[in-house]
Amino acid sequence: MNPTRPKPTTRTPGPPAGRPGSGRADPPTSPALSRLRRLVRQDKDDPWAVKLLPRVVFCVAAAYTLFAIASESGSSFVTVCALALVGAVVWLLRRRGQLLLGLASTLLAAAFTGYFSAVGDSVRASTSATVTGQAAFGYWALAGMALLGAWMVKEHPGRRGVTVVLADVILVIASVVGMFLPEAGVPLGFLGVLGVLALRGSRAKAIACGARRAFGRVRQGKATDPADS
Repeated sequence: MNPTRPKPTTRTPGPPAGRPGSGRADPPTSPALSRLRRLVRQDKDDPWAVKLLPRVVFCVAAAYTLFAIASESGSSFVTVCALALVGAVVWLLRRRGQLLLGLASTLLAAAFTGYFSAVGDSVRASTSATVTGQAAFGYWALAGMALLGAWMVKEHPGRRGVTVVLADVILVIASVVGMFLPEAGVPLGFLGVLGVLALRGSRAKAIACGARRAFGRVRQGKATDPADS
């Protein structure tokens, strides 16, 4: 008779070697701690750690330089704060090129129109200082109107930043005219900005499409007419 073989017994897994007597494994290392280790080790095969250390050093040096410049005087502090604000805005809007173009164009238009208004005031002495001061604020309001008007249209046919640039160029030309005729500068700039927004808006696109359709129908009608014998 063949002897019966004993059945293999299954063993239950025991506790991990790290903690005897407990059924839990060691917790994984936190991501922040692992990144710190990668940064300290500076392994040449790790591009993340190798590139991050120079960036950290550069940021610390730049921050210390800006702090040293800002602590010299009040005007330096205001300048550094303005530059930091502009840099933050550019960084946040780095993927929206048209909005950056519109903001830059608006700032330049406000600066140029204010300068031309001041030049016109100095040329005329004090004969129409009130009109010139009102013109400067009027130009700035029109520049803001051009910026808001380009983004208020839901379906803009062209590029919004280009629309703002065209409106600001007309506004600067109107401010040059306002140097010689202060009463005509702001109304001329208003008409110019309004015309650019109307021509670059969705209504202008609809009118242009309608005109093209009408012109196409006229050409088709002339093509189907029999030639005079």
